[in-house]
Amino acid sequence: MLILGLNAFHGDASACIIKDNLIIAAAEEERFTRIKHAAGFPINAINFCLTKAGVGINQIDHITINRNPKQKIIPKLFYASFKLLNFNFIKNRLTNLKKINSIKIQLEKNFKIKIKAKIHNIDHHISHIASSVFFSGFKNTNFISVDGFGDFVSTVTGYYDGKNIVKFNEVQFPHSLGLFYTAMTQFLGFNKYGDEYKVMGLAPYGEPIYFNKLEEILQYDKKKLFKLNLKYFLHHKGNVDMTWLDGEPKIGRVFSDNLIKFLGNVRKKNEEITQFHKNIASSTQKIYEEIFIKIVNDLYEENKNKNLCISGGCGMNSVANGKLFNNSKYENIYIPAAPGDAGGAIGSATYVNNLIAKNVTKYLDNPYLGPNFSENELSNILDKYSLEFKNNLIDLKKINDLNEINSIIAKYISQGLIVGYFAGKMEWGPRSLGNRSILADPRDSNIRKTLNLKIKRRESFRPFAPSILKDFTKEWFEIDDEVPFMSKVFNIRENKRRFIPAVTHIDGTGRLQTVSKDYNHNFYMLIKKFYEITNVPMVLNTSFNENEPIVCKPEEAIDCFLRTKMDILVLENFILSRN
Repeated sequence: MLILGLNAFHGDASACIIKDNLIIAAAEEERFTRIKHAAGFPINAINFCLTKAGVGINQIDHITINRNPKQKIIPKLFYASFKLLNFNFIKNRLTNLKKINSIKIQLEKNFKIKIKAKIHNIDHHISHIASSVFFSGFKNTNFISVDGFGDFVSTVTGYYDGKNIVKFNEVQFPHSLGLFYTAMTQFLGFNKYGDEYKVMGLAPYGEPIYFNKLEEILQYDKKKLFKLNLKYFLHHKGNVDMTWLDGEPKIGRVFSDNLIKFLGNVRKKNEEITQFHKNIASSTQKIYEEIFIKIVNDLYEENKNKNLCISGGCGMNSVANGKLFNNSKYENIYIPAAPGDAGGAIGSATYVNNLIAKNVTKYLDNPYLGPNFSENELSNILDKYSLEFKNNLIDLKKINDLNEINSIIAKYISQGLIVGYFAGKMEWGPRSLGNRSILADPRDSNIRKTLNLKIKRRESFRPFAPSILKDFTKEWFEIDDEVPFMSKVFNIRENKRRFIPAVTHIDGTGRLQTVSKDYNHNFYMLIKKFYEITNVPMVLNTSFNENEPIVCKPEEAIDCFLRTKMDILVLENFILSRN
């Protein structure tokens, strides 16, 4: 049986394919179009998945999409009728819904063939929840799905009993933790779709002195979970332009002038980040954390289960996720590699797969599901660049022994060189997990400035992740937890911080990735070689890109290497170095 799962006509459009209960491939459309968070129809991701599975679109039995326009139809109609929504807003939403309902037409248009597969529209949050609970390995678990909005809902809490997803509570439009965080992100001058992580990175540089003021805007409510003070927002009136149909997703300003009167002037694009902005970021993060933690603790009191699964776009708030360990009674917390909307493709597909199979399948939480390239393919690509390499004084060598390659790379990193690392299958989800990564020495206090200014070309406050050998986690962090997808931030032990300044954030924390042989044997062995040289069991790991989506193809890795100040490029068993 073949199932094609989609997230379409929304940010982070994506596709996956399941063949006989196994996830064969998955990828985000942005990796192919090179447009960050690409929306629209993920035709390139679909083609990749079909090719990887060795099948044609005519062989697909079921197609799933993580949206169901029929969900909450009565509340939607009620809201539209009584809230006097802007006409353009209604028109845009109807256009979007029409696109979602035309998946079969879109496929037939692209493939010039009649589609026989059955189409399944799966509730947005059910898709999120499935993307976590089916992959967690837990026999049963509590869950929370929290994001902006999907199918008129922003948050769902409940319990997975090993067979059924049971909802306990939900928050409907217009109230949303994700929307609140987006509003504050825009207020701070970060206006690109998906910029919320910048606020999380900026927060430790400030103090939460505006926390009490923000309680006027966002309030915890034990019965309703939380609510927004709508006088500070615009989205509920339909006065926010949104673009989901193609290219880069865009969201217009979601906060009202009342927020400006209440907090002060909005930071303009490229305006200096002041202490005021840092304090707003700190206050935003703190109130989000407190309400999020209260919600999951209330869920525990309602259903005392030691396990918790987190999904939805807000599941990428790794700082809040990490704080749950010391502020809740949960012992095991699972967050998938792609908790956001891209992950809804896998969630909807696995949900339907389990319904059809009539028994619950647990899935391997393997994030390495993207394209990979053979030695012959790499050789042919490198040949095309031979003149450019010569003109730029770049040496190219090939090494067949994997152990030798890892030793050489580890030595380069230990010498302070910055390495672009391209190996194996591309990662699924927003994080580089060792296959499409830029690697550096965590001991070098100057490397962060070099990376941010000369390679990543991004804000100076942005942190970098430590990828650590799993067995050393407790020795270096104030926790002993498996975090394979960089989904949690923890305190680095105080006596260790001076040894790894490049990955220690200003507040003494790090967004760690624990690396084990099971998840990524090659990356594990590379870090082990670095440990043998330095006695430090980790490397600095950041995504292989420069203000663009993570590189997918070898050509993109080479181009990024050539236009930045990277010292070394590794393409499988080929090593490029600057003279």
